[in-house]
Amino acid sequence: MEILRTERLTIRELTLADTNFVLELLNEPAFIQFIGDKGARDLAGAEKYLREGPLASYAKHGFGLWRVALQADDTPVGMCGLLKRDALDYPDLGYALLARFGSRGYAHEAAAAVLVHARKVLQLGPLFAVTAQENPASIRLLQKLGFKFEGLIPLPGYPEESRLFVLGL
Repeated sequence: MEILRTERLTIRELTLADTNFVLELLNEPAFIQFIGDKGARDLAGAEKYLREGPLASYAKHGFGLWRVALQADDTPVGMCGLLKRDALDYPDLGYALLARFGSRGYAHEAAAAVLVHARKVLQLGPLFAVTAQENPASIRLLQKLGFKFEGLIPLPGYPEESRLFVLGL
């Protein structure tokens, strides 16, 4: 189901048909370094991630991480959307791109569209975003989107504290 369309991108719910793409994305070195190792080393692992992550989130919250693809040919370039973590009071913005599609403004374009959707369609209030402490590209993107750094917080499943950013909608 299509959620959003931007100048260059189409954003829709992930489905099990996206398993190959998700497997590739979850095993990108930057994804593992900055977001975490989801342990998906084969198609079964990627399908499990989809079922227990994005698909479960759509059913429970009405939002989740969505597939981001080029409008021109529907090539998937990454994921962007909203997560609702038990450890955080508000939903948080999440995004990841395949490395070969980096530095083209796709993350900003997708994230900006997701923020408008969060405000106008989902009618969400404040949003959080979290990053690894040493992730300068993500920190710059969040600041460009208007997020403000709040401090360091522990998150379950991560060995070191994460940077917490807040955006008041």
